[in-house]
Amino acid sequence: DIVAFASFMRMLDQPTPAPETPSIANGRILFGQVGCALCHTPSFTTGLSSMAALTNKKVNLYSDLALHKMGVGLADGVAQGNAAGNEFRTAPLWGVGQRLFFMHDGRTSDLMQAILAHASNGSEANSTIRMFNSLQQEQKQDLLNFLRSL
Repeated sequence: DIVAFASFMRMLDQPTPAPETPSIANGRILFGQVGCALCHTPSFTTGLSSMAALTNKKVNLYSDLALHKMGVGLADGVAQGNAAGNEFRTAPLWGVGQRLFFMHDGRTSDLMQAILAHASNGSEANSTIRMFNSLQQEQKQDLLNFLRSL
Protein backbone atom coordinates (compact mmCIF):
# COMPACT_ATOMS: atom_id res chain seq x y z
CA ASP A 1 0.00 0.00 0.00
CA ILE A 2 2.81 2.41 0.86
CA VAL A 3 4.59 1.83 -2.46
CA ALA A 4 1.32 2.23 -4.39
CA PHE A 5 0.53 5.47 -2.53
CA ALA A 6 4.05 6.81 -3.17
CA SER A 7 3.68 6.01 -6.88
CA PHE A 8 0.28 7.70 -6.98
CA MET A 9 1.66 10.84 -5.31
CA ARG A 10 4.72 10.90 -7.59
CA MET A 11 2.52 10.88 -10.69
CA LEU A 12 0.06 13.57 -9.60
CA ASP A 13 0.17 16.66 -11.78
CA GLN A 14 0.91 20.07 -10.34
CA PRO A 15 -2.03 22.29 -9.38
CA THR A 16 -3.62 24.22 -12.23
CA PRO A 17 -3.50 27.99 -11.61
CA ALA A 18 -6.61 30.12 -11.88
CA PRO A 19 -7.20 31.98 -15.16
CA GLU A 20 -5.08 35.12 -15.36
CA THR A 21 -6.66 38.52 -14.80
CA PRO A 22 -4.96 41.94 -15.00
CA SER A 23 -4.65 41.95 -11.20
CA ILE A 24 -3.04 38.48 -11.16
CA ALA A 25 -0.66 39.47 -13.99
CA ASN A 26 0.38 42.60 -12.08
CA GLY A 27 0.79 40.55 -8.89
CA ARG A 28 3.05 38.10 -10.73
CA ILE A 29 5.31 40.99 -11.78
CA LEU A 30 5.34 42.46 -8.26
CA PHE A 31 6.18 39.01 -6.82
CA GLY A 32 9.44 39.16 -8.74
CA GLN A 33 10.11 42.85 -8.24
CA VAL A 34 9.90 42.84 -4.44
CA GLY A 35 12.11 39.75 -4.19
CA CYS A 36 9.71 36.92 -3.33
CA ALA A 37 10.95 34.96 -6.36
CA LEU A 38 14.51 34.94 -4.98
CA CYS A 39 13.50 32.03 -2.73
CA HIS A 40 10.08 31.11 -4.12
CA THR A 41 11.55 30.41 -7.58
CA PRO A 42 8.64 30.24 -10.04
CA SER A 43 9.71 27.13 -11.95
CA PHE A 44 12.30 24.47 -12.52
CA THR A 45 12.79 21.81 -15.16
CA THR A 46 13.21 18.28 -13.89
CA GLY A 47 16.26 16.26 -14.81
CA LEU A 48 16.52 12.65 -15.83
CA SER A 49 14.17 10.32 -14.04
CA SER A 50 13.72 6.58 -13.96
CA MET A 51 10.16 7.41 -15.07
CA ALA A 52 10.18 8.89 -18.58
CA ALA A 53 6.99 10.85 -17.83
CA LEU A 54 8.90 12.84 -15.19
CA THR A 55 11.99 13.66 -17.29
CA ASN A 56 12.58 17.26 -18.43
CA LYS A 57 9.22 18.59 -17.24
CA LYS A 58 8.59 22.21 -16.25
CA VAL A 59 7.45 22.35 -12.63
CA ASN A 60 5.83 25.55 -11.32
CA LEU A 61 6.87 24.88 -7.75
CA TYR A 62 7.54 28.42 -6.48
CA SER A 63 10.41 27.19 -4.28
CA ASP A 64 14.17 26.91 -4.48
CA LEU A 65 14.00 23.94 -2.06
CA ALA A 66 16.89 25.52 -0.13
CA LEU A 67 17.32 26.15 3.59
CA HIS A 68 17.00 29.78 4.68
CA LYS A 69 17.44 31.51 8.02
CA MET A 70 14.03 32.92 8.85
CA GLY A 71 14.86 34.71 12.07
CA VAL A 72 13.53 34.58 15.61
CA GLY A 73 9.91 35.27 14.62
CA LEU A 74 9.48 31.95 12.84
CA ALA A 75 12.03 29.95 14.81
CA ASP A 76 10.57 26.90 16.48
CA GLY A 77 13.81 25.67 18.05
CA VAL A 78 13.51 22.29 16.32
CA ALA A 79 16.66 21.15 14.53
CA GLN A 80 16.09 18.71 11.69
CA GLY A 81 19.03 17.28 9.81
CA ASN A 82 21.18 20.22 8.72
CA ALA A 83 18.47 22.77 9.54
CA ALA A 84 18.81 24.75 12.75
CA GLY A 85 15.72 25.81 14.69
CA ASN A 86 15.45 29.08 12.73
CA GLU A 87 16.03 27.56 9.29
CA PHE A 88 13.38 26.29 6.93
CA ARG A 89 13.28 24.83 3.45
CA THR A 90 11.40 27.20 1.17
CA ALA A 91 7.83 25.98 1.10
CA PRO A 92 6.43 25.45 -2.41
CA LEU A 93 3.67 27.95 -3.12
CA TRP A 94 1.92 25.90 -5.80
CA GLY A 95 -1.62 25.31 -4.62
CA VAL A 96 -1.33 28.01 -1.93
CA GLY A 97 -4.68 29.44 -3.02
CA GLN A 98 -6.31 26.17 -1.91
CA ARG A 99 -4.76 26.10 1.56
CA LEU A 100 -6.55 27.00 4.78
CA PHE A 101 -3.45 27.46 6.93
CA PHE A 102 -0.05 28.92 6.17
CA MET A 103 3.54 28.74 7.44
CA HIS A 104 5.42 25.62 8.50
CA ASP A 105 3.27 25.23 11.60
CA GLY A 106 -0.10 26.43 10.29
CA ARG A 107 0.04 29.45 12.59
CA THR A 108 -2.23 31.62 10.47
CA SER A 109 -5.08 31.38 8.01
CA ASP A 110 -4.38 34.97 6.84
CA LEU A 111 -2.14 35.11 3.78
CA MET A 112 -1.09 38.70 4.55
CA GLN A 113 0.02 37.63 8.04
CA ALA A 114 1.97 34.76 6.52
CA ILE A 115 3.84 37.19 4.30
CA LEU A 116 4.54 39.63 7.13
CA ALA A 117 5.73 36.80 9.41
CA HIS A 118 8.78 36.46 7.14
CA ALA A 119 10.20 39.62 8.77
CA SER A 120 12.04 39.31 12.06
CA ASN A 121 15.48 39.69 13.59
CA GLY A 122 17.86 37.47 11.61
CA SER A 123 15.51 36.71 8.71
CA GLU A 124 16.90 36.52 5.17
CA ALA A 125 13.55 37.90 3.97
CA ASN A 126 13.72 41.26 5.75
CA SER A 127 14.61 43.31 2.67
CA THR A 128 11.88 41.60 0.65
CA ILE A 129 9.29 42.38 3.33
CA ARG A 130 10.46 46.02 3.45
CA MET A 131 9.89 46.21 -0.30
CA PHE A 132 6.50 44.51 0.06
CA ASN A 133 5.52 46.99 2.79
CA SER A 134 6.41 49.90 0.50
CA LEU A 135 3.83 48.79 -2.08
CA GLN A 136 0.55 50.65 -2.38
CA GLN A 137 -2.55 48.85 -1.07
CA GLU A 138 -3.77 48.03 -4.59
CA GLN A 139 -0.38 46.51 -5.43
CA LYS A 140 -0.42 44.41 -2.26
CA GLN A 141 -3.89 43.19 -3.22
CA ASP A 142 -2.65 42.29 -6.70
CA LEU A 143 0.19 40.27 -5.17
CA LEU A 144 -2.26 38.48 -2.86
CA ASN A 145 -4.55 37.78 -5.84
CA PHE A 146 -1.58 36.30 -7.70
CA LEU A 147 -0.72 34.03 -4.77
CA ARG A 148 -4.34 32.92 -4.44
CA SER A 149 -4.34 32.05 -8.13
CA LEU A 150 -1.54 29.49 -7.75
